[in-house]
Amino acid sequence: MHKRVVITGVGVLAGNGKGKEEFYQSLREGKVGYAPVTLFDPSDLSVNIGAEVKDFDAKQYFGPKGLRLLDRSTRLLVAASKLAIADSKVVITNRNTYKLGVSVGTTLGSLKSIAEFDEVTLKEGPRYVNPALFPNTVINSPASQVSIWNNIKGFNTTISSGFTSSIEAFNYAYDLFHLYDYKVIFAGSVEEMCFHTYYGFYTLKYLSGSKEGTSFINCPFDKRRNGITFGEGACLLAMEDCKHARRRKAAIQAEVLGFGYYFDPFRISKFNPRGTGMKEAMRRALNNAGVGIRDIDYICANANSTPAADKIETEAIKEVFGKHSYEIPVSSIKSMTGECYSLSGALAVAACIGALNEGFIPPTVNYKEKDPDCDLDYVPNQSRQARLNKILINSFGPNGSNSCMVLGRYNP
Repeated sequence: MHKRVVITGVGVLAGNGKGKEEFYQSLREGKVGYAPVTLFDPSDLSVNIGAEVKDFDAKQYFGPKGLRLLDRSTRLLVAASKLAIADSKVVITNRNTYKLGVSVGTTLGSLKSIAEFDEVTLKEGPRYVNPALFPNTVINSPASQVSIWNNIKGFNTTISSGFTSSIEAFNYAYDLFHLYDYKVIFAGSVEEMCFHTYYGFYTLKYLSGSKEGTSFINCPFDKRRNGITFGEGACLLAMEDCKHARRRKAAIQAEVLGFGYYFDPFRISKFNPRGTGMKEAMRRALNNAGVGIRDIDYICANANSTPAADKIETEAIKEVFGKHSYEIPVSSIKSMTGECYSLSGALAVAACIGALNEGFIPPTVNYKEKDPDCDLDYVPNQSRQARLNKILINSFGPNGSNSCMVLGRYNP
């Protein structure tokens, strides 16, 4: 039997806002979250810009005890869980804990902990590492800590599929509602800003301004775009069985309508120029949600300010939506949050929940120079008031993963 799945809580920490109210306000105002990096010393690099979660103090979210052995990824995600639980007003007890779950998509979250643990092992020997720090080196540690800190004893899983991980974590949770009798699942993602991840993207010349002769700019769909702006943060949403949410009179913020996935491997770190996976993922999401192209009021794009990705996504949208594509607003919140890898999809969903409830379309900021290959309505520079009913959220990765999600206004 089909179950309706709704969202009753949002916990978000991003470069341009901590907590959903601040995050939504920043999106409405077109406020960017990136600035010179402070978490490590980037002085030897030609680029020093990143979207950090500024002034983050975990003690504000879950007290001072037990923090010493938790890395930044875990602290961010547990903080997001506290925000999501508070927003949803879910009360976790020994009676209902086995009906709750955690589903997290992350890829790079443990890299700093792994590197530092291995550095001590190599320099001093394995007998000299602190064994208490070992749990941080496994990728499912942040998700596990969410369950530990909140006494959630249902399922707990971590999905790692690169850029699309968080949308797939939502999809996994959605499927489990239909397979088992779960009542609430906290689903989302986390990625941490550290030298190791930043330098990796820098070395590969993915960062804006890292290629010789270029300077930093974050401008999705704009002709001047030349690479990503790396970001971090955490986001967990309280996904809930609709009947359970109504029974406890929860404030329902959105409804999950469907998903689409298509794996389209082409080349290592290169999108298929034909956009086959992007197009099929969008079509499958629409079909799974039972909606047509004219039902979509807004597309929250994957665009991350790289020349190929933004162009291919534009062409894919035009093929899927036909002439109607010119009538649908399309924007990229990555122009404000940066490219947060696995987390970006979750931030997009959180942004779209705010758009549905507060009646606005987030802008694509820094848009100045039109690219003839990108000719849709990108909501340039200023948010737009609008009553939205159904939103398509795109999340694509250059190694073949393509995931989409359809989110809707809740109608009883």
